[in-house]
Amino acid sequence: MTDKILYKDIVPYEVPSSLDALRGPASGEIELPITVHWGPKRVFDLDNPSELVFAYRQIVREGTPEDQEELLNTDLLRKVWSEIWLPERCARLWKTKFPELAEP
Repeated sequence: MTDKILYKDIVPYEVPSSLDALRGPASGEIELPITVHWGPKRVFDLDNPSELVFAYRQIVREGTPEDQEELLNTDLLRKVWSEIWLPERCARLWKTKFPELAEP
């Protein structure tokens, strides 16, 4: 039997330089770049909890550090972190770099 290499094991997740570098808006609408979300809807209302969680999941999973720093807001990220479903490797990478996210 050969060892399979699965895409989920090699997805290149990235993280920002620091949580303090996150300078995204705290409310209103944000438009996600096509490289972060390629669905037909790319504008999300940060004041709508489900849209906020969806947009943040996409930014954390698919964004470059530059995207993350421009679009994520530190306070909002901390608020919704536990609600964002992330692949295990992605969540571990973020929690390793930012252990404060893993705190209750």
